[in-house]
Amino acid sequence: FAYGQTGSGKTFTLTGGTNRFGDRGLIPRVVGSLFAKARPAVGFSVSYMEIYNDKGVDLLDSSALCDAGVIAACAPSADEPPKKLSCTESAETGAMMVRGLTQHPVRDLNEALELLYAGDLQRSVRATSMNSVSSRSHCIFTVVLEERDQTAIRRSKFNLVDLAGSERIGRTGAEGKALDEAKHINSSLHFLEMVIVSLQQRQQHIPYRNSMITWVLKDALGGNCKTAMVATVNPDSADTDECLSTCRFSQRVRCIQNSAHQNTELDLEKCVAALQRENQQLKSQLANEDQLGTRGLTPSEQQQVLAAVAEFLEAGRDPAPPPCQLNGSGPQLYLRAQLALSVCRQVVAKPCHSCGALPLLRRGGSFAEHLELCDLLEKE
Repeated sequence: FAYGQTGSGKTFTLTGGTNRFGDRGLIPRVVGSLFAKARPAVGFSVSYMEIYNDKGVDLLDSSALCDAGVIAACAPSADEPPKKLSCTESAETGAMMVRGLTQHPVRDLNEALELLYAGDLQRSVRATSMNSVSSRSHCIFTVVLEERDQTAIRRSKFNLVDLAGSERIGRTGAEGKALDEAKHINSSLHFLEMVIVSLQQRQQHIPYRNSMITWVLKDALGGNCKTAMVATVNPDSADTDECLSTCRFSQRVRCIQNSAHQNTELDLEKCVAALQRENQQLKSQLANEDQLGTRGLTPSEQQQVLAAVAEFLEAGRDPAPPPCQLNGSGPQLYLRAQLALSVCRQVVAKPCHSCGALPLLRRGGSFAEHLELCDLLEKE
C-alpha cells in the first residue's frame, strides 16, 4: 500500500500514467509479472473497490463497466443506487470476504488493465488547494490467484492499495462536503495507525473493526501475509512535518513481523468423487476375490505359491524348531504345519474356523488336512 500526504504521488506510483507504457505504475507491473510467472493451471480474477466516507463501493459493477464501455448491456435503471458492500469473516478459514463485491475472471494482462482503468474512471476525486485531482477515497485493487489439483485448492490474494492522502484541514481550507470527506479520511488513517501500532507491539487485541479499511485489509496487515509499504513524501520545506509523520508511520510498519505460508484447502467435491471411485474399486476387488475362491490356481499363481514355499523353507533352516514328539514326527510335523499356514495365509479362499487362515485346495491337499495340521499346531 502507498501512504503519504495529499499530492505526494501515491496514485501515480500505484496506477501510473496512461500516455506512455514506461509510465505504468506498480499495479500494471505486478499484474504483468504474475501473468508471466504463473503456471498455466493458475486462474486469475480481479476486483476493484473504493472506501468513500467509510462505506464500500464496487468500482467494477455492471453500471460502471457500461459507463466505461467495457460491456454493452447496462443496468435496467441508471438511477439505481450502488450495491452496499459489507465485510464478513469466514467461520472455517478466518479469511476476510467482502459481500457484494464482484469478481471478474481475466485471461491476460490486457483484460486486467482494462478493468483497472475502467474502475479508475469511477473513483471519487475532488480539487483541493493542495491537489487538483485529489483522491477522496481509499482504493483497493485485488488480484486473486487460484490453482486446483485432484483434491486441493491453493489460493493467493494480492491487495494493491492506494490510500487517500492525510492532510491538515487547517491548511486545505476544506468546507462543506470536502470537509466531511477529509474527516473520514483522517479518521480511517488514524485507525490504520492504531492497528499498525498494535501489531508492532504484539498486543492480544488488534482493533481491525474500528474502520472499514482496516477490516477489509485484515488478511494483508497481520498474520499469514507479506506487507509492503510505499512511503510518498513532498520535498517542499512547508511539508516537513507531514514528511516526518509519514516516516514515523513507515518505521512502525517496518517493525511488523508476519509469517506467510501457503493457503491450501481441500476441494470437498473432488474429495467426495475420489472416495466414491476408491469405494467402487474396492467393491470390484472384493467381487474378484469372491470369484477366486471358486476356481483353481492359474499357472502364475501356482508359481507364486511355490516361490513362497521355497522362501519359507529356506528361512526355516536357521532357527531351531521347538521339540515335538507327536506321532514321532517331531520338527518335520511342525514345519509342515507352519508351511501349510504360511501358504494358506497368502491365498484367498474361505477362512479356517480355527486359525482364521485362508486355505486353498491345491496339489492333492484338502481342507480336512489343513484342519488337522492346524489342530496339531495349536497342541504344539
